[in-house]
Amino acid sequence: MSLLEVKNLNVIYKVERKEIRAVRNVTLNVESQDSIGIVGESGSGKSTLAMAILQLLPYNIAEATGEIIFDGIDLLKTSQDELRNIRWKDISVVFQKSMNSLSPVHKIGFQMGDIYKVHKPNSTNEEIKGRILELFKLVNLPERIYDSYPHELSGGMMQRVSIALSLIFYPRLLILDEATTALDVVTQGQILDEIMKLEEKLHLTRIMITHDVSVVASTCKKVAVMYAGYLLELGYVSDVLTRPKHPYTQGLLSSFPSLEGERKDLRGIPGSLPDLSIAHEGCIFADRCKKANNICFVKTPEMVELTKGWKVACHLMGGEDIE
Repeated sequence: MSLLEVKNLNVIYKVERKEIRAVRNVTLNVESQDSIGIVGESGSGKSTLAMAILQLLPYNIAEATGEIIFDGIDLLKTSQDELRNIRWKDISVVFQKSMNSLSPVHKIGFQMGDIYKVHKPNSTNEEIKGRILELFKLVNLPERIYDSYPHELSGGMMQRVSIALSLIFYPRLLILDEATTALDVVTQGQILDEIMKLEEKLHLTRIMITHDVSVVASTCKKVAVMYAGYLLELGYVSDVLTRPKHPYTQGLLSSFPSLEGERKDLRGIPGSLPDLSIAHEGCIFADRCKKANNICFVKTPEMVELTKGWKVACHLMGGEDIE
């Protein structure tokens, strides 16, 4: 059963007399208790997609059209008051370096208690402290953190505080936007392991936004590949990351080292992202694709389902390694 359905979502930023098309015709279903990783290079529209789901786009310069249906409610047509009841209680988020959002002059427990009271103003101090300590236990933090200041914590501990804060109302959907990127590899691995355990315990549904394909490979069931605002390939990790069909997905995987199997040279994808303020004909990736032919430059490919849950938007249908 789908918990979140994104249908034909478009997001345009209007800045300096330009219209930047950051997300284009994205359709994505997230089922209950799914874990889906959204990958792509910087500027591909991953974070904009997350901000659209959370309805946190800057209202004065961003315009979103399409449908974002969460548990039967279209978030694009929902009032701000209704959104406040949904956001954080049913949908929460952990940002990259989200520890920077905490006040440096107030203790962790005091700040988390303040946030708890926003949705539950009649809660007692005992109830609030008990809830916070329960969350600390879930994310492997000692109780002393309750009376600590942010500067007394390491980066990994602060990110665990951010994760605890995102779980304060046991949300149904958790979005992690580059939430572990700023951490060292060991700490990142520990936190990702804890997140996966929490999913099982709390029956969470997770969307993980990252440029690191290896994180998605080890922690997600499904993967969505974005490029220049378009969704190019979508499917189970076991399919997409082992037998990629789209040339862009193949290029991404060729740029990451493997710890197993035959050693191969790492190869970047030549060229750079297109100017998203200019209208483009054909496949958005055609200018950088070594397999492109004439039709790729004149006709936009449609998303085609290869097998159940595995979809690709490519005229060539890929399949071979990039030469």
